[in-house]
This record gives sequence, C-alpha cells and structure tokens, in this order.
Amino acid sequence: MAGKKNIIVRRAEPEDVEGIYNIYQGENAVFGTLQLPYQSLENNRKRSQEMDPQIFHLVAIIENELSGHIILNPYLKRIRRRHCGSLGMAVSDNAQGKGVGSALMQAAIDLADNWLNLRRLELNVYTDNDAAIHLYKKFGFIIEGRNVDYAFRNGQYVDSYMMARIKQNALAESDSQSNE
Repeated sequence: MAGKKNIIVRRAEPEDVEGIYNIYQGENAVFGTLQLPYQSLENNRKRSQEMDPQIFHLVAIIENELSGHIILNPYLKRIRRRHCGSLGMAVSDNAQGKGVGSALMQAAIDLADNWLNLRRLELNVYTDNDAAIHLYKKFGFIIEGRNVDYAFRNGQYVDSYMMARIKQNALAESDSQSNE
C-alpha cells in the first residue's frame, strides 16, 4: 500500500488527458460517477482544450502513474453563489485504498478554503458508494438530502445523497475533535 508521502497532487496538464480518460473508463469510476462506458478519447481531448481555466482539475500521481482526478468548480460567475463550489472525483481502479482520494480532497479543500475563499463545497454521491461517503464525512461533509432516482445506472435508477461542507462547520468539528 502506497503511503500518502508517495502521492503527488498537481494541476492537470494537457498531456494528462489520456490518463484522466483511463481513470474514468475504469469499472469503479463508471459505476460511481455519471460517466458512461465506452467514451471517446478524441472527444475528451476536444473537451480538455475548451476547459474553463477557472475550473480546477487536479490529478494525483503515484510512481509516475496518473491515479486520481478531482474537479473543483467554484461558482465564480454566479453572483449570489460565489462563496460556493462543487466537487467531482474519481480514483483509478488499481489505486483504490491507497490514500489517493484523501490526497485529492485535502488539496481541493486547501485550494477552496485558503486561496479561493469558498465557504461551501457541494457534491453528489450515490447512496451505495460507502467508501466515498466515508471519505467525504472524514473531510467534514454532511448529508443534506437524498435525490430519489437521481441517475440511471446499469439498468436501474439509483439514489444519491447531496452532501456539503461549510467551512465554519468543518473548522468547528476539527476544533471539537482536537479537544476530545
């Protein structure tokens, strides 16, 4: 198991398109995200060229292999929601359980809290994705609601949780945990 010290997190570069594509073609990523199987690499290349530079794509590297991807989308163009942003992420099938998700979440939260001044981070997660729910709770996200029949996956409708992390709440929780 690779330790967190072996994980490098950095901003995604154009040459990372194929590695990101490969992550989202993995069975776990297709099952745990809104991605469809059998995506086109060429379409991903085109989309990456049109990416908004104010949306942050971070990647995790273990031993020179792209192992995870997280998107932090600050709502900078939404005047009344500029204090908010959304997250979406995936970890490659062969890097599950190696700290990649934690390293990506830590980097995205640091960026949101300390550089973008985002107060609220939001995400959706399938209700049966226990590992992801555990990860998000570890970083101060709470379940705010349930979306019934949120998405169609593998022949059936599945629910998702709406989860959010409010900066003030996350700070208060970490203070109370350190006092215990």
